[in-house]
Amino acid sequence: MKILPFHETESGTWTYLLADSDSGHAAIIDPVWVYDPVSGRASRDFIDQVLEAVTAAGYQLDWVLETHAHADHLSAAGLVRAETGARIAIGQGIRQVQENFKRVFNLQGLAADGSQFDRLFAEGDTLRLGGLELRVIETPGHTDDSITYLVGDAAFIGDTLFAPGYGTARCDFPGGDAGRLFDSIQKLYALPGNTRLHLCHDYPDEGQPATHCVTVDESRTSNKHVRADTTRAEFVAMREARDKTLSLPRLILPSLQVNVLAGSPPPPEDNGFSYLKTPFNTTIPDLLGARSDD
Repeated sequence: MKILPFHETESGTWTYLLADSDSGHAAIIDPVWVYDPVSGRASRDFIDQVLEAVTAAGYQLDWVLETHAHADHLSAAGLVRAETGARIAIGQGIRQVQENFKRVFNLQGLAADGSQFDRLFAEGDTLRLGGLELRVIETPGHTDDSITYLVGDAAFIGDTLFAPGYGTARCDFPGGDAGRLFDSIQKLYALPGNTRLHLCHDYPDEGQPATHCVTVDESRTSNKHVRADTTRAEFVAMREARDKTLSLPRLILPSLQVNVLAGSPPPPEDNGFSYLKTPFNTTIPDLLGARSDD
């Protein structure tokens, strides 16, 4: 098994290239499409680094695996599928995420059934990647659709746990729930202590290297938000209090319009161009409560 991490520094996101060394079958996990909200331009420089690594190694790219619909960066899943034929998979909870953001952005034509993706995973589902077998663990809490991919002694955990000094993911997005996140973390903490937890994000101080994985034992012992002896009530109180102090991610509005469509921009309008919406002078909770006619 070969795992190559790529750190996208603007969003602090880790994208992974996972391959079966024997057969050459491969998957990209959480691909980033870098986006500038000021100019409205998307750059493929970062994802091209990953695709070039696929080509250089002679891998057959079979899958793009999303751990969840990200709120802090655009996914390059659609771009990768269009250029390579790789299929896109995500957790089955994407349907609820789509339903929520269909209301937020008034996307009346959006089919909130996950059909934009090639496969929707549930707890215990497996996926063959050459000689490797990946097992899906549902790990909601940060979002409804969050899942972990477990293969051998490696787990790709999305936004559940961060590096020990940074803690855990926020739970204040639509569908987020601190209690569910605690329960999901307990699933990860029940894995063997030497299991490598491959993070989706890290935000190192200037001049410091980014951390892409920690072991279960390391997190259980020293994670600042949830150690082995942390109670559910303690975690929920901490997480909910902290979430009240956080600003929204800089790219939440463009990201989710693209990511609920499996990393594809909205369909072009009659002039041939795609547009992203920005709700004016309102909040996401207000928009979630708005009436939909579709």
